[in-house]
Amino acid sequence: MRGILQLLVGSLLLFTSGCAATPDWGRPLPDGAPALIPLEPGEPIPDVSSAWYERQQALEALDRSRAWLERKHSEKSYPIAGIDHDRALASVVRLGELLRDSDDAAEFKARVEQEFEFYKSAGWDGRGGGVLFTGYYTPIFDARTKPDARFKYPLYAKPQDLVRKEDGTVVWQLANGDEIGYPSRRTLEETDLLQNRGLELAWLEDPFDVYLCHVQGSAFLRVEGGEMLRLGYGGTNGHEYTSLAELLVKADEIEKDHAGIPTLRAWADKHGDRLFDYTRRNERFTFFTKIEGTPHGSLDFPVEADYSLATDKRLFPSAAPTLVEAAVSTGTATGLRPVRRVMFDQDTGGGIRTAGRADIYMGVGDDAGERAGRTKAEGQLYYFFLRPEYVRIHVPRARP
Repeated sequence: MRGILQLLVGSLLLFTSGCAATPDWGRPLPDGAPALIPLEPGEPIPDVSSAWYERQQALEALDRSRAWLERKHSEKSYPIAGIDHDRALASVVRLGELLRDSDDAAEFKARVEQEFEFYKSAGWDGRGGGVLFTGYYTPIFDARTKPDARFKYPLYAKPQDLVRKEDGTVVWQLANGDEIGYPSRRTLEETDLLQNRGLELAWLEDPFDVYLCHVQGSAFLRVEGGEMLRLGYGGTNGHEYTSLAELLVKADEIEKDHAGIPTLRAWADKHGDRLFDYTRRNERFTFFTKIEGTPHGSLDFPVEADYSLATDKRLFPSAAPTLVEAAVSTGTATGLRPVRRVMFDQDTGGGIRTAGRADIYMGVGDDAGERAGRTKAEGQLYYFFLRPEYVRIHVPRARP
């Protein structure tokens, strides 16, 4: 553990003092720039051996990636970042075999280094300069399935007139067959466009809780009789995401270094009369669907706490194995825990439109929320894939 901590501290010092420019984590990649950069000759290969010690949890996430990649429609997401579908699938298949069959961590590490090639995320500067990791989670709130004087802020199911086209564009399909852009958050909340259509799934007491559900993309709700209503991501109105934290920082309402969920909630509690003015500047509006079990990511498979990663899917290979090196929150105000962990790219970051950002799914409930709200860590993101000469050996031939 000391070696990992020294490596991470060294990395953080490099980011904070060795860079000629201040990292702009939201900077988009230049047109045509690669999202994945092969390691330079002689550059140290990241150590994946921790995955062997955590193989039970890692295999649960891996098996979901494999199941998705074995679906025929997954081929539409490839090639991407120079990786074709067969290579991604064969990599996940072989990694699973190595996790199951290796006798110890040293053997696992050696075989991965022999058979796989490693790439760095292009990062914030397009040259592998690093990634800002944040966290997301599934909140648990009290709610009601019928509104009353206290519980009056609804979460909605996706309307039938909201249509997602094959190219990913979201449109409003009018009764006459015309298609236009779907209304913004402000329009949806300030008009009756969603009302009296049977779309309300539940009502919450606090409008900030509603907004948090929208940002996190899922929610578990304690409703009448103690029942737990589980809601997963059902889609959005297709508008771009704007961060409430960034809006409040720019307005000097909160400090940049303390822009996590606890600070946002404290601000909302104090300035409830101004909350909607700021939240409605984020034009993206999230819809929900009832689910069983744990929330699903954008691959339509359950996400795994601490092993599922959300990135910009316009840049990075869906379901691919990754290695995250960073320091994540323990849930306390100052507690950080160094992490070097194999994760799987299984979700889409709603507000992530860059190679310099990634979101780690932290789980369900308040503890996960504390960790997610306080995780804002600079680090490195690697992807690794089978060397081309091994792909034909390990790719399954028959796929549904």
